Amino acid sequence: MSDAAGLMDKIYRHQRHIYDASRKFYLLGRDTLIEALDPPTGGQVLEVGCGTGRNLIKIARTYSEVRCYGFDISSEMLTTARRSIMRAGLSARITLAQADATAFDARTMFGIGQFDRIVISYALSMMPGWEKVLVCAMKHLKPEGSIHIVDFGNQAGLPSPFRVALNRWLALFHVTPRLSLQRDLEVLTRSRQMRVRSESLYRGYTVRSVIDRAA
Repeated sequence: MSDAAGLMDKIYRHQRHIYDASRKFYLLGRDTLIEALDPPTGGQVLEVGCGTGRNLIKIARTYSEVRCYGFDISSEMLTTARRSIMRAGLSARITLAQADATAFDARTMFGIGQFDRIVISYALSMMPGWEKVLVCAMKHLKPEGSIHIVDFGNQAGLPSPFRVALNRWLALFHVTPRLSLQRDLEVLTRSRQMRVRSESLYRGYTVRSVIDRAA
């Protein structure tokens, strides 16, 4: 794969073993996103940048009638994801692949061209070409489908010392919060006849957005 894959493998070669236990304290809003997915019965859900498979497992357990698909650029994370999915007894309902989120082709990977729901959880802040990720995701969305995003927000309500410490710490993992994400999503969707609804959570720590086709 690309240099990005090598970088992610380097970062998560050891981190993946404690990733879920540690991230639950600061990757806020993931479960709220999953609770709001409401996929149709028999639908297909795709996660872009699925990491350890934590979200896919929770989605599959929450919505027993859907098929789940996920991909990540890191082979190390996918190794952990496959093991976790197998232990959960969900290998028949969750399919994984390795791919670059900026230029993925789901039909090649999974034999499916479009999805009812697409999830992007704390991944845009790790991807330099995050706009390309969203454009590619939009191309894989069914006409009545929606893209569900949760990531770091604009931090507007957070104390300044906390913001400084947070961003320095995130930088160690090559994470760059997109402080103007809400505004950028509005511009990106408007130019493609789509709409976005966003809400800021936890004093701007987190932003949650839903993208679908404008009526």
